[in-house]
Amino acid sequence: MPQKPSIILFDGVCNLCAWSVRFIMERDPTGLFHFASLQSDAGQCLLVEHKLNPDSMDSFVLIENNHAYTESNAALHVAKHLSRPWPCLYICIIIPKFLRDPVYRFIAKNRYRWFGKNESCLMPTLEHKSRFL
Repeated sequence: MPQKPSIILFDGVCNLCAWSVRFIMERDPTGLFHFASLQSDAGQCLLVEHKLNPDSMDSFVLIENNHAYTESNAALHVAKHLSRPWPCLYICIIIPKFLRDPVYRFIAKNRYRWFGKNESCLMPTLEHKSRFL
């Protein structure tokens, strides 16, 4: 039985997030991850479905096995499924969330200043279009 795709919700106008999506696609040999921008109708519906406030979500969410992971948990669960050596990062899950998440939030808070932002959402290539909701 094929595995249900995991869905990554990302900030579609963030350059760091767009880079992250491309990074993940290149290291996702089985095509497990599908993508939707937080700003899209699909992204907004998934946030509401998983009881996440669409107005306060501005970064990165992983929906896997009908569970929504946010912040550092989302990033580590994604790393676990990528090609080597990235799954090794999952060991960081043993670091308490209250220590990991402030680092994640600091980067998220400064991502536009450090990496910039686009006026419109990331547009997938024809090759990857099927992986976007």
